[in-house]
Order: sequence, then C-alpha cells, then structure tokens
Amino acid sequence: MLKNIVLVSFLLVFVISCSSDRDIERVLKKNPKIITNLIEENPSLFIETFQNAARKAQLELAQKREKSEKQKLEDSFNNPLKPFIHKNETFRGNPTAPITIIEYSDFQCPFCTKGAQTVEKLMAKYKGQVRFLFKHLPLDFHPQAMLAAKYYEAVKLQDAEKAFQLHDLIFSKQGALSQGESFLNKLVKKVGADLEKIKKDLQSDKVSLRIHADMAEAKKFNMQGTPGFIINGIPVRGAYPAEYFVGIIDELVKRKKLKL
Repeated sequence: MLKNIVLVSFLLVFVISCSSDRDIERVLKKNPKIITNLIEENPSLFIETFQNAARKAQLELAQKREKSEKQKLEDSFNNPLKPFIHKNETFRGNPTAPITIIEYSDFQCPFCTKGAQTVEKLMAKYKGQVRFLFKHLPLDFHPQAMLAAKYYEAVKLQDAEKAFQLHDLIFSKQGALSQGESFLNKLVKKVGADLEKIKKDLQSDKVSLRIHADMAEAKKFNMQGTPGFIINGIPVRGAYPAEYFVGIIDELVKRKKLKL
C-alpha cells in the first residue's frame, strides 16, 4: 500500500507540474498501464488525492482572485473613474449630495432588481447624502431591455420624477416586461406621462443617443454585465449587498476622500 501511495504521489507531480524529468517519461513509456492499473487497484485513493488537489487549486485560485480584487480596489481609490454627468442632469435624491451613485442597468435583468433595492437601502441609510443617476446597459439577450430603456428616457424628457416612478414600477413587476409595449404603455399612463408624446420620442435621436452614450461609457469602464455601479469614482461590478457599498463609503471617509 505504501508503495502505491508513493507511486501515486510520484505520478501526480508529473501530471500537474511542468516537469522535464526524463526518468518519469521513460517509466511511463515503458509501462503505459501504470496509471490505469493503479487507479483500478486503488480507486478511493485516487479519488481522495485528486479531490484534495482540486480543493487546494480552488483555494489558491480564490486567494489569487481576492488579492487581485484588493489591488483593483486600491487602484480605484487612487485613480477614481470619472463618468460623464450632463450639466443639467436630474438626480434622484439631493442633487448636491456628497455621495454620487451611478448605476448601469438593464430593466430585464433580475440582478438589477436587487441592485435597485440596494440603492433604495443606501438612500435610506444616508438620507439626504446620496444622489443617484440611472444609466443604461441593456443586454442583447434581454429582448425588452432596450425598449424599456427608451421608455424611461422618453418619460424623463417630460418629467424626471415620473421617470423615477416608472423605474420603480418596472422593477417591481419585472416579469410582466415580457409583454413589451402594452405593459409599458400601462405604466406610462399610471405615472401620468403623455403617452402620445412618448410614442414619438421613443424614436428620437435624443433618446437613442443618450442610451448608446451610457452603453459606450459602461464598456469603457469594463462593465460587462449588469448591474454595474460607480460610487464616487469607485466601480462595483455586480449585485453586491448594501453592506459592501457601506464599506466603500467608510473607506472613502477614512481616506478623507469623502466628508459626511
């Protein structure tokens, strides 16, 4: 048994490393059935050995990823992103608030529903200290996402507050978005926007250019999926819980990059 264990360890070193040991190569060429025979004779030993090796590899990969993410976050604190904000932009919340949260979102993405809930929690926690800007990143595989984005921007041309209400209604009934225009038309009426004007503005360059500008900016900032956020220049890629954002805010305050 001990002999088999030694052989297994010997072979594993060869299999999982860039070894150029000619002795191993010669052994395997001369006796190609060594590995299969050992597996057949000691299946549980091989399973356990490979499972341990897999767990170790996963742990090392996780540690590398964590280290990489920490470095990326550190780089972000030193070189914050600078998203474009229109001169007369309308924010949700206090327009002069010290905390700026920008979200790149897809109305048909279930994770973006969680993202919307997270923003709501943050605005409640930091009442009067957050300004929120919703930007668009409709994904190709969500067929109603672009249409919903157009409706949002068309409503926003009439009234920003009504656009925010539309935003909330879409995410609260996201499953019904598959109904397309009929569903969105009902919501437009519910928020009190002019539906006839909406239908005209849906095809306007102003609406289209705004959405595509958001998408281009998201791509520039490597926001490949949704939701993506930028909080005072610090990117957050994914539907992280509110606590994660709080940690970033605390770190910004600690580094004296934010005063609350």
